Amino acid sequence: MTDNSLNKLLERSKAAGDPSRWPNKMPVRDRVALLLDQDSFTEDGLLANALNEGYAADGVITGIGSIFGRSVAIIAHDFSIKAGSWGALTCEKQIRILERAYEDLLPVVYLVDSAGGRLTDQMGFFPGRRGASRIFSLQVALSGRVPQICCLLGPSAAGGAYMPAFTDWVGMVEGNASMYLASPRVAEKVTGERSTLEEMGGAMMHASVSGCGDEVFSQDWELIAAARLLLSYLPQSYESEPALNPPVEPKVTDWSGEVVPSDPGVAYDIRDLILRLVDRDTFFEIKAHWAKEMVTGLARLGGRVVGLVANQPEVNSGAIFVDSADKAARFITLCDAYNIPLIFLQDVPGFMVGVDVERQGIIRHGAKMIAAMASAEVPKFTVIVRKAYAAGYYAMCAPGFGPRATLALPTAMIGTMAPEASANAVYAGKLADIENDNERELFLAEKIIEQSSESSLVHMASGLVVDAVIDGPQLRSDLIHRIKDADGWHRHPQSRHHPVFPV
Repeated sequence: MTDNSLNKLLERSKAAGDPSRWPNKMPVRDRVALLLDQDSFTEDGLLANALNEGYAADGVITGIGSIFGRSVAIIAHDFSIKAGSWGALTCEKQIRILERAYEDLLPVVYLVDSAGGRLTDQMGFFPGRRGASRIFSLQVALSGRVPQICCLLGPSAAGGAYMPAFTDWVGMVEGNASMYLASPRVAEKVTGERSTLEEMGGAMMHASVSGCGDEVFSQDWELIAAARLLLSYLPQSYESEPALNPPVEPKVTDWSGEVVPSDPGVAYDIRDLILRLVDRDTFFEIKAHWAKEMVTGLARLGGRVVGLVANQPEVNSGAIFVDSADKAARFITLCDAYNIPLIFLQDVPGFMVGVDVERQGIIRHGAKMIAAMASAEVPKFTVIVRKAYAAGYYAMCAPGFGPRATLALPTAMIGTMAPEASANAVYAGKLADIENDNERELFLAEKIIEQSSESSLVHMASGLVVDAVIDGPQLRSDLIHRIKDADGWHRHPQSRHHPVFPV
């Protein structure tokens, strides 16, 4: 082969297909360039399938580059080549870069835009040892070992939909991104059910209903920028810790007025407290559109990365439902995998009750959350913001689960249930026997006061249930000191392979 013909093959492989058919999408090489630090990318397999015209790089770009100076492995599907579908060499390129990531402890960023397996090359991508199943096997092997971040910029279809599912975070571009095991057309043939692509696998559906997506973005560049930012909160691998940044004052420092209403029945947005707690503009919320009664996200506190698990009184009074238990469990395991301390902000009336949630398996899902929280070895800190009732108090890292400290704001109250409910339950028989309405009300009011005193903050502090009672303005500095004091934490030697978690 002459130098001239080789150069033509290289140029053809880099040029790829015509992206003009998709005016709302950024060409794949522009995506890679935007994701990585300038001039940092080393590509592998550019000439894959180069002898077959129309298969530039066989539809996927792989290699290693850097983000904020840190080496990362890249997989980027080229939607202009056979719709980003996977053939034998497409799979081989992805397998090789994932093997490199495993050996060298490299985070992986996936720029996913693929129609799935290339049906004209079924033997190449489907049944063998170096096909799609090997890709998923490696993703599972990498899970908890290095961060895996998915930018879903187009479809992720059929079996390929599992590529995003095995990553730590999935951002999706509205109108372009989708995930589905079968297209609406195929689903209709199999089940008779009619739907649109957005209904079945669109970005907002997955971010708000299924929980398979973490966030929705309007354009490619916004999602790619978010992926770069998220990586700055995560360590290079499970063997290291997130980078320490200079501390920054919170965005809001004014605690005047009722940031946390003293009346446990009054709703408020827990994010108002979070903004006063964490460094300015560092709260990176995760799964904001799904299970909104629970707020989870990464932030910096005095320059250190922390994970926040918070009940949201503004939605369903902050009660824990099936999805919010799953949301918390998933986030807790993410933080534990990557050595990120956890802060639990409790304002919880308990787990939701009723026929519907019992049939959905609230006990099983609640057990999953508790198991994740109990097994997390990173430093944990609990803040009782206001109400902390029933098993919700346990799930949000009660003292028995070994937090480094259990702190309480002056508005805190801990109990098996709200005092009024407790009094009505304990004295139901007595109340039924009192015929006079006024006498019954007076008796109930007296018992509510008694129940309240047993749940009161002073009662709990005097019994060492809480370690410190702290005013809101002092909470940030107290947590900063306590997290710094826990810098010497280490994991215990494994005494078993793994527990059998509820599913």
